[in-house]
Amino acid sequence: MTWQQFKQAYLIRFWAPMPAVIAAGILSTYYFGLTGTFWAVTGEFTRWGGHLLQFLGANPESWGYFKVIGLEGSPLDRVDGMMIIGMFGGCIAAALWANNVKLRMPQSRIRIAQALIGGIIAGFGARLAMGCNLAAFFTGIPQFSLHAWFFALATAAGSYFGARFTLLPMFRIPVTLKKVSKATSIKQDENQAKRRFRIGMLVFIGIVGWGLLTMFDAPKLGIAMLFGVGFGLLIERAQICFTSAFRDMWITGRTHMAKAIILGMAVSAIGIYSYVQLGVSPKIMWAGPNAVIGGLLFGFGIVLAGGCETGWMYRAVEGQVHFWWVGLGNVLGSTLLAYYWDDIAQPLATNWNKVNLLTSLGNEGGLLVTYALLALSFGSMLLWEKRFFARKAKRDEQLLAEAV
Repeated sequence: MTWQQFKQAYLIRFWAPMPAVIAAGILSTYYFGLTGTFWAVTGEFTRWGGHLLQFLGANPESWGYFKVIGLEGSPLDRVDGMMIIGMFGGCIAAALWANNVKLRMPQSRIRIAQALIGGIIAGFGARLAMGCNLAAFFTGIPQFSLHAWFFALATAAGSYFGARFTLLPMFRIPVTLKKVSKATSIKQDENQAKRRFRIGMLVFIGIVGWGLLTMFDAPKLGIAMLFGVGFGLLIERAQICFTSAFRDMWITGRTHMAKAIILGMAVSAIGIYSYVQLGVSPKIMWAGPNAVIGGLLFGFGIVLAGGCETGWMYRAVEGQVHFWWVGLGNVLGSTLLAYYWDDIAQPLATNWNKVNLLTSLGNEGGLLVTYALLALSFGSMLLWEKRFFARKAKRDEQLLAEAV
């Protein structure tokens, strides 16, 4: 394969979601094994909100929530911080490779309101549950934490209500027809594409070089950044968005992304299990009402906003201004949860047990139950898709008969 063929096939074209999500599951497994933590983003976004408050003169380091997740140092001193910097670097490089960067404004003010309010709700819910679509779902379930299953089911329910809510007439944008004198060319500017590709390569080399250099003084931080680059490339090139997985299931009946996510978790689970047997401690969170309430809020919020934590990150760097507001809302919502944490922590979270399925059911039992639940989830996706399109076909036949 020549360089041009490789460039076109793997750097410019979008990647198939199924293998990309499975690759993300494998990558998150090794990330856990090498850094001792899981692929997560909203905890670090909450710390960013805390640092902003510190800059404004407040003292959030005294809040109970920041005593749980930590607020020491800066993003450059933390594994999560360096990983997220790497993710943004990977997203930017990938978007530039494909000339997929263009400033795109929201279509209306209602979309800005959706983005900000939905982002706040999602951010609040994610941190209430101690994780978003990653730490409390995609990487939480393979950690064998019961709270992740509570969160996943609640997120599915919340996304259903969010999908129905966003179909209300108030969210419909009037279509305005414009008269044009000639058709708009869809051909890319080749010189611009080549220039952006080169800039993307410089970004990629720079961020990877940064990670490698960091490894000499702080191995875990450097490794985190390199893994972040990999995660960023995967989510941007394959357009991985957990929001679309839930929303599409309810609105269009399509479950391709949802099934890919389940397979990704299945692949990751056996790797995490192996690392746990070697002595690496899994990340287990409280299996209390916080996981359920947080999941409901998160599911509703991501559909209202139009993007989850991974989705808004790559879309924001592509120039979609809508998702800048989603990101801002996430930081605000997660910081708001941190502020109220001391009032709600005991009844909703800390008074409840942290349930490790491997401990509760035994190693083999916990692994088998996890795979049984993943298999049940996958089968449910197949059944839902089949029934959805069967009902749709029946409705179409009825409409056709009425028309005749």
